[in-house]
This record gives sequence, C-alpha cells and structure tokens, in this order.
Amino acid sequence: MFVVKHHLQSMKLYDRIINQIKDDINSGKYKPGEKIPAEPELMKLYEVGRSTIREAIKTLAISGILKVQQGSGTFVNKSFQGVSMEQRLRRADFDEINAVRALLEKEIVKLATLHHNEQQLTEIELCLEKRKLAIQSEKPQDCTDADIAFHMAIANASGNTVLSDLYYSFTLIMRNFFSAREAQGISHFAMNHHLHEQLFKAIKSKKNNQSQQVLQKILDNNY
Repeated sequence: MFVVKHHLQSMKLYDRIINQIKDDINSGKYKPGEKIPAEPELMKLYEVGRSTIREAIKTLAISGILKVQQGSGTFVNKSFQGVSMEQRLRRADFDEINAVRALLEKEIVKLATLHHNEQQLTEIELCLEKRKLAIQSEKPQDCTDADIAFHMAIANASGNTVLSDLYYSFTLIMRNFFSAREAQGISHFAMNHHLHEQLFKAIKSKKNNQSQQVLQKILDNNY
C-alpha cells in the first residue's frame, strides 16, 4: 500500500513540475530558443529532487517543448507556440465547457433535426440503446463512451462535416469533464436518460423547437 501511495505522490509531483515549467515558458520567463537553468538551479527553483527534474525535462523534450543539446544544455524549442488549444480547454472550468458545448450542440441538433436521413437516424437510435445498456450494467466508462457516441451520431447527422469534426475534438475534453464530474458512478447518466430519449424522438419527428427545448434541459442538468 505504501509503495502505491508513494508512487502516486511522486507522479503528482512530476506532473506538477511539468506544468510549472510549461507555465513559466508561457509567461515568458523562458523564451523560445533560450536556454533554461541547469539542473541544480531548477532543483532549487521548483524545490524538488534531481530525478523529478530529469523526468520532467525528458517528458517535455519528447513532447517537443524543450530541446536537449548535449554539452550545451536544455533550450526552449524555437518553434514552441505556447499552450495548445487542447491544453487551454483542459484547464477551463465546467461552466466554460458547458457554454461551448451548448453553442456547438444547439446548431448540431438544429441541423440534425432538419436534415437527417434514415441511416443516420438508425445510428442515433442504436447509440441511445447502447447508452441505456451501459447504465443498466453500471459501468461509468461505458456510460461515457455511449453518451459521447450518441451525441457524436447526432453531429454526424447534421450534414456539416466541419461542425462534426469540431465537435469530435471537443468530445476529448468532455471525457475529462465526465470523469471529474462522475466520481460517484453513473447517477448523472441515469437521471437524464429519459431526456436523451425525448431528444431522439424530437429529431426523428423533425420538430426543431422541441429538440432545442429538450437539449436545453440536458445542458441544464449536466452538472
């Protein structure tokens, strides 16, 4: 038990140092093309041991943020462009995530309600059934996968490939959102499943006002 706990603590420390170095690069403390301090100074700056610093630098070098030059030191990669969009989104709080989700899904649901074909409708219904089965099996990961697949099937039925691609990218952030929110299990997925059934029926019936109202209820109960 101690070994596992100790391992988790060192992992958290190592992640924290990676994020601190990234933040210092983003704030301009270390600029692109510039050499960062040597290991002993980094150990003092971040108050950690040599192994943690080495692991952090190795990870940042693999991801292309830092460049290690033997005999010269470690430099911030000249092509480093700051925080990626995905990293920014991961930091965003739940309100911001839900606001962007609402923006995307309102347009997606409108287009899917108006323009879906029978094959796309069948796919949405299949994903809805998988969502129900995941809830019944009480597996949080399966619930997340099935919920995202359901909304992704609606996005594909929108007929706008740019919008569906954008939404797919956003589902990567939603996964983190769900795992942080759903620490207690599957309660959120179970409680709003009837709303997902109503959304499917509204899309199938091509009733845009109704589908928008149901979507709003889903978004309002998303916490």
